[in-house]
Amino acid sequence: MHPATTKWYDRRDSVFIEFCVADSKDVKVNFDKTKCGFSCVGGTDNVRHEILIDLFEAIDENECKHRRTDRSVLFYLRKAQPGTPWPRLTKEKERLTWLKVDFNNWKDWADDSDEENYDQFPDLMHNMDGDDDMPEDVRHFQIYDLTSLSSSFT
Repeated sequence: MHPATTKWYDRRDSVFIEFCVADSKDVKVNFDKTKCGFSCVGGTDNVRHEILIDLFEAIDENECKHRRTDRSVLFYLRKAQPGTPWPRLTKEKERLTWLKVDFNNWKDWADDSDEENYDQFPDLMHNMDGDDDMPEDVRHFQIYDLTSLSSSFT
């Protein structure tokens, strides 16, 4: 048995874990207050994968879910204490070669000041003084609210 390559990321009220196993079959999941388990057969070689994770903090096992796709199995773990950041997924501090942080989805939600400033960015740009210093052709450009455009790309 081999542990599957696993990625994880933290959110304010939940933790997401992605077990990267293509064409998984016989998927079994287990959610406990302080542990989660995953096993399956997958890949072109039908390799058996099995992982039991002692979690950093407790979860609400009744609110946890999983979803299987052709490329991976995704866990949604509801934190027992929302608002508490997890610096790591596991209780132990040892480095596990099969476990990686999913930086594509990682967000430092503990510091919301950047989000607030980002939401106010169009207003700040619109209220800036100094139009007289700009060349005539630049003065006629309209400032667009880019935050509303980002939702159309999801």
